[in-house]
Amino acid sequence: MPQVVLGVGGGIAAYKVCELLRRLTESGHQVRVVPTAGALRFVGEPTWAALSGQPVATAVWDGVHEVPHVRTGQSADLVFVAPATANILAKAAAGLADDLLTNTLLTARCPVVFAPAMHTEMWEHPATRANVATLRSRGAIVLDPAEGRLTGADTGKGRLPEPAELLDAARTALRGGAADLAGRRVVISAGGTREAIDPVRFIGNHSSGKQGYALARTAAARGAEVTLLSANVALPDPAGVRVVRVGSALDLAEAVAAERAGADVVVMASAVADFRPAASVGSKIKKSGGRPAPIELTENPDILAGLVASRDEEGLAQTIVGFAAETDDVLAHGRAKLERKGCDLLVVNQVGNGRAFGTEDNQAVVLGSDGTVVEVPFGPKEDLADRVWDLVVARLA
Repeated sequence: MPQVVLGVGGGIAAYKVCELLRRLTESGHQVRVVPTAGALRFVGEPTWAALSGQPVATAVWDGVHEVPHVRTGQSADLVFVAPATANILAKAAAGLADDLLTNTLLTARCPVVFAPAMHTEMWEHPATRANVATLRSRGAIVLDPAEGRLTGADTGKGRLPEPAELLDAARTALRGGAADLAGRRVVISAGGTREAIDPVRFIGNHSSGKQGYALARTAAARGAEVTLLSANVALPDPAGVRVVRVGSALDLAEAVAAERAGADVVVMASAVADFRPAASVGSKIKKSGGRPAPIELTENPDILAGLVASRDEEGLAQTIVGFAAETDDVLAHGRAKLERKGCDLLVVNQVGNGRAFGTEDNQAVVLGSDGTVVEVPFGPKEDLADRVWDLVVARLA
C-alpha cells in the first residue's frame, strides 16, 4: 500500500484537500496528514484524522521517541503538499525546518509534489517565481495553479486545481518519480478539430483527447511546464497544466504558431481534420426535398509538417512528436508518414472498432527518425505517455 504524506498549508483552499484525502484513501493509499498551524485554523485535526483513519501529526514534539521529524519523510512513497502557500514554497526553497512539514520535506527521498494556491499577485511575484524555479531545479514537482475564482471577488491564476485532478497528479508521481523534464517547456495538442459546415453541423472525428491529456499529466508530473492545446475535449483540466482552447484546424495552427516559440518539445497528439468546407454558411442548411447540394472541401494546412519545416529553417533545438491513427497497414502507413512529416518520433496506433478513440487504454509503435522501432503493449494511456516521454528525454539528453 503506497505511503503518502499529505502536507496541508494554511490557505482557504485547505477545504478542497479534504476531498483529495478521501479520494486517496478510497483508492488504496495510506495517508498521513501533516497540517501546518495555519491549516488547522481552516480545517481542524479531527477532520483530518477521521478522513485518513490515521493519527494526525501536528508538531515535531508529538511522539518524540519515534523521531517524527525524520521518520515521516523517510517512510513516505510520496509527499504531496496542498495547498502549497507562498510561505511554504519560500520555506522549502530556503531549506527551513521550523515545523513538522518542513522537516518532512528535508528528509523525504521520494517524489515531492507541490500544488500551489494563492492570489495571483503572490503567484506572479518574482520571489515566488524564483522559489518555484529553485524547487523545480532540485527535482520537486511544482504544479501550476488553475485559473478561476479566488478568495472574495477576485479571479485569476492561483486557484487550487480540483481534487480529481490532484489525485491524478499524485498517482502519476507515484508511477514515475523522476523529474527528468524539470526546466523543460512542453506544448501538447489533444482532441479532435471540428470544421463548421453551418452553425449546427461540422466535420469532425472520434478523438476524445484522453491520450493527449495523459501526455500532459505525465509531463507535468515529470516536472515540465506544460501548455495543452485542447480541441473540443470534455475532460477536466489536468492539474498544473495551462490549457488553451481551440476549435478548428485553423485555430489549432494559429495556437501552435503562437506557443511553439521557446518550447523544448512539441507533441501533436490531436486528430486534425484533413479537409474543411470551402465556405461555411451563416445559417442552418434546410432540407430542400431533393438531393442535398454537395459540400465543396478545401485542404487544411499540414500543421505537423509545417512545424518541422519552421524548426529546421530557424535552426531550433526542438523535439517534435507526431501521432498517426491508422486502420490498416499500420506500420507501412506510419513509416510513410514519418518520412513525409520529418518529425523526430511518430506514435502509430490502430484505431476503430473500439480501439484507441475514447478508451482508457492504448497500444502503439513509436517510430524514430533514427530508424528505431519501439513497441508499447496494450495498457493504460498513461503507460504509453510515459514511454513517449522516456524516448523524448533520451533525445533531449
